[in-house]
This record gives sequence, C-alpha cells and structure tokens, in this order.
Amino acid sequence: MSSTLTTRPAPTAGIRDASAPRRRTRVFALPEARWAAAALVLFLVALPLQLTGAPAWAWGPIYALAYAAGGWEPGWSGLRALRERTLDVDLLMIAAALGAAAIGQVMDGALLIVIFATSGALEALATARTADSVRGLLDLAPATATRLGDDGAERAVATEELAVGDVILVRPGERVGADGRVLDGASEVDQATITGEPLPVAKRVGDEVFAGTLNGTGALRVKVERDPADSVIARIVAMVEEASRTKAPTQLFIEKVEQRYSIGMIIATLAVFGAPLLFGADVTGALLRAMTFMIVASPCAVVLATMPPLLSAIANAGRHGVLVKSAVVMERLGQVDAVAIDKTGTLTEGTPQVTDVRPLAESGLTEEELLALAAAAEHPSEHPLARAVVDAARARGLRLAVAEDFDSAPGLGVRATVDGGVVAVGSPARMLGCREGHPASEVAARLEAGGRTAVLVELDGTPVGVLGIADRLREEAAETVAALSSLSDGAPVLVTGDNERAAARLAGEVGITDVRAGLLPQDKVRTVQEMSAAGRRVLVIGDGVNDAPALAAAHSGIAMGRAGSDLALETADAVVVRDELRTIPTVVALSRRARALVVQNLVIASVFISGLVVWDLLGHLPLPLGVAGHEGSTVIVGLNGLRLLRDRAWRG
Repeated sequence: MSSTLTTRPAPTAGIRDASAPRRRTRVFALPEARWAAAALVLFLVALPLQLTGAPAWAWGPIYALAYAAGGWEPGWSGLRALRERTLDVDLLMIAAALGAAAIGQVMDGALLIVIFATSGALEALATARTADSVRGLLDLAPATATRLGDDGAERAVATEELAVGDVILVRPGERVGADGRVLDGASEVDQATITGEPLPVAKRVGDEVFAGTLNGTGALRVKVERDPADSVIARIVAMVEEASRTKAPTQLFIEKVEQRYSIGMIIATLAVFGAPLLFGADVTGALLRAMTFMIVASPCAVVLATMPPLLSAIANAGRHGVLVKSAVVMERLGQVDAVAIDKTGTLTEGTPQVTDVRPLAESGLTEEELLALAAAAEHPSEHPLARAVVDAARARGLRLAVAEDFDSAPGLGVRATVDGGVVAVGSPARMLGCREGHPASEVAARLEAGGRTAVLVELDGTPVGVLGIADRLREEAAETVAALSSLSDGAPVLVTGDNERAAARLAGEVGITDVRAGLLPQDKVRTVQEMSAAGRRVLVIGDGVNDAPALAAAHSGIAMGRAGSDLALETADAVVVRDELRTIPTVVALSRRARALVVQNLVIASVFISGLVVWDLLGHLPLPLGVAGHEGSTVIVGLNGLRLLRDRAWRG
C-alpha cells in the first residue's frame, strides 16, 4: 500500500468530479419540447370549456391552435417521408386526428396530437442529454499540461498540442494530460474513470498512465505515447457516439407494422369513399361512411393497447426506485436473454472496507490494539485505504491517539509517532523486503490470494500485524445474480477492469463462473459485441465512465444511480436510483409482464376494430355507435394496461 496525502480527495469509481462542470440541455431549449408544451396547454384550456357546455366558437379555435402546435412538426416529417416514398405513422396519426375533427370528434383528435407531440419531445430530450454527457466526458482530461523542454524548462501548453515523444510533468493532485509512460517519480493514480478499479494504483518508472486520471501526492514525469485525439478517454467518447449511431433502431411492437398498416388504411379509406360514388351514392353519405371508417379503423386503440401497460410499468418501477427512460426501453428490457455485469460500484459498494485484522502472535496485540495503532498513524492521510482503516476503527468505537511526525511516501506507506512508538503502515512487499519467510509475509500472501489488499503494520521497525482490505460486496448481490440467471439463459458474465484475482474471488461468492477481468472500455464493448453476434440480447449493468460504451452498445443498459457517473447515467436505458441491486431482475420481470399485456390488449383492440370495420363495410354503422365502439375499445385496453400500476404487479 502507498498512502498518499492529496490536496483534495480523489474521486473513486462512480463519484462525480465536481471540478468538471456539467453541461445539460434545458428542456425548453428544444423546439420539440416547446411545441409539445404549447399543444398540451392549449388542449387543457379548451377541454374544460367544451365539457362545461361553452359555445363551439369559444373552444374550437383553441383546439385548432393545439392541432397546429403539436401537429405541424410530425406532419411535416410525414410529408418529407412521403417524398422518399415512405408512409409513416406520424402522417397517419395527423390524418386520423383531422378525420376525427372533420366529423365532430375534435377533442379525440387533439388528444392524439398531444400524445404524439409529447412522445417526440421526450425522445429529443433524451438524445440531447446523452450528447451533453458525451461532450462533458472530455472535461475529465485537463485543458493544459506542463511540457518539459530538453533543457528542463517548464511550459504550459494546451493538451491538444502535445505530440508523441513529449515529456510532461504531472504534479500532485493534477490530472494526467495524455496517455503515456512514467519516466521518473512515484505516486498513486486514481484511474477509476478508465478501469473502474476501486483503489488508486501505484505508478513507478515504466508504468502506463492514462489521460484524465488523477495523480496522488507524488510528482511524475511522463513520456507521451499517444496523440491526445487517440487517448483512451477520447476513444471512450468515440465508442459511445459510434454505438449510439449504429445501435439497431428501437421501435415499439406496433411500429414494426406501421408502414403496411398506414398504407392499407389510407387505401381502404379512399376505397370506402370512392366505391359508393361509382354506384351513384351521394358525396355526403360516402364521405360520412369514409370518415366513420377512418375513425373506427384508426389505430388509437392499438396505440393505447401498447402504451398504457408500458407507461404503467414505468410508473410502477419509478415508485420502486428504477427510472426507465421510455416505453421503448421498457419493452426492450423484457427481451434480454444474456447479462454482462460490472464489478466495482455495481456488485460491490465501490468503497474499500477493512475485512481482516490479523495481529501476529509474537506481537502480543489484540485485534483492537492493532487496528487502533494503524488508524492513528493513517488518520492524517486522505488515501482511500487510510480512510477505510480509520472508519473501521471508529466503527468499533476505538480511541485514536494523536499521531506526530507524520510522513507519507508514495508507493510505500505512512510513518508516524503514536504514543511514543514509531508506527509504519504500508505495502508488505516493499516494507518486508527480502524477509520472504517472515510470518507477516505468509499472512499477507493468504489475504492477497483471497482477493484482498494486504496492509502491513510495523511498530518500532518490527511487524506486528496485517490488515486485509477489500471492496465490500452488496448484500443482495448473490440473490440478484441468481434471479438474473433464472431470467436469462445462464449466469451473468462478470466484466471488470479490476485484477483477475479480486474478480475471481467476488465471482465465486455470487455464483458467476464466466469472469472477464482487466478490461479497458473497448474490451467491454468487444465482449458485448461478441455476445450479440452469437444471437444474444445483452443487458449490461454498470456504473462508471468506463462502462458507458458497453451500456451504449448493449441491447439494453442499466446504470447504478447513486454512485453512477454522469455519462453512464445518460447513456443507460434505465437507472437504479437508490442503488438497490435486487430491483434489476424485478424490473426485467415487470417488462415481460407488460409485453404480455400489450399482446393481450392488441388482441382486444383488433377484435373491436375488425368488428366495427366489417359492420361499416357490410352494413350501415351509425356514426355515434362507431365512435362509441371505438372509444369503448380504447377505454377497455387503457384500463387493462393500468393494472400494472398496482404494487402486486411489482411483486410478481
């Protein structure tokens, strides 16, 4: 261990760096949101006027403005699609809304317009927020770096001016300006943003460092080995953007048949209007029959057959701490059949904890005395391992003596005088040196073999005990892995940037057999792509910046919200707001129930629409009865979908 005294706490995995300002698109900066809001306000003004019996001249123009505000953009989009010989559901919805208005069902048409406009605004906002976070990721890399000349002179330059072969100086507490290799110095670097490792990593001559990672207390001279445009942090941005562009188009079930349905309905409406005219029918009667047909055949009931179950499931999940970003996401979650899950901050809490206190027999110390000595010496340090030791002592209610003559050496440890004795705490390998057969070496080796970080404690130059520190597993981790295994075709795959030994230990505790350790962000993406190429629909669960590309590339992605990075939260399809891991398999199961209810509703809607259409074509369907049947089917499927609002639906 190397205990570093930093000028500010280093952000660990998943903790947002307050030094990097976040740029977020405001809702009403988007034209889609402004038009949708205008349509909604106008609709809410006109509706009570109509329901209270006000004359049509009072509410009619307001409804017309609502039609214009919410419908002009999807209508224009539909006309542009027509130029490309494509008929989409946007234009069909506008036609159905205008048809409803033409036969007096003005409110129904306006409601349809508002629903579509709101949906488009939410989609635009989600896209803009993701783009904001991708751009904000570049703030992790510093804008300037200190470049050293051949004569040793220091010069501050923009990081984009750095070239391969340049040598830069990284002072304590600074972020590394470029990917490179250490030429001189020793320190510990927090590279959680890149690898997801929960603890800072000791860096010495010859070790690789990454742009955007945070240096500890030691100064480093680094030789640049990659152009800034090709750094790991820049490649993360590129991978997220590429995955977002190439990810298969997401569509609701009903949208997959919208082209054929739209064309069929338009053709049928024209036929219903034109055919009677050929046989001498009057225009008014033919138009009334055609408009009745358009109303009863319009996909309002089908749209509501799809949306209420999914929206109810979203609301239910939200009440239980899971934010599902759209109906499309809720539908897709139920399709997953494979899971890839991150380790640090996902299966674990993302913060180191003291797990073992092992005093040596010859020291004569108890566990409490050993821990109190170590915590007293570590108390002035801000290193994450030091904080873990101090927190463990406080949790046991131990009194900490005042440490004097505190000293910290990067890559080695700390030294301080405690109650008259010199206490040293640090790395067993470096403090014990050649004493391989020492009992402390054997204890440290056993702890490290179990995936812990071993910390040696010396008193007056004599080893007196060893502490074991590890990232603590979430209580519900094993239960969640078992539940996800039952919902997919086998146990999840563990994908982590942490070392193989720590990953294997944790995987064994939770029941995972497929472990992929030591992965950089591009390696995680490659794993997801390999699973997808094998025909799997992959759910990725993560929390950090390093998980964002895999979250974007997956069929569905879920981020841990409390500790999640901004980029992961925006890239993911759903967010576990309260970090309750067990809610993930529950929301997947809820999605599958919602999908089953959608199918049930589509059957109900199809029966109603088919019956009313046949009646209108083969007989004479009175317009009021047609509207009643159409609205009745809409109400039935809507109420059926609302069943998923109940708590019982969440419990399964």
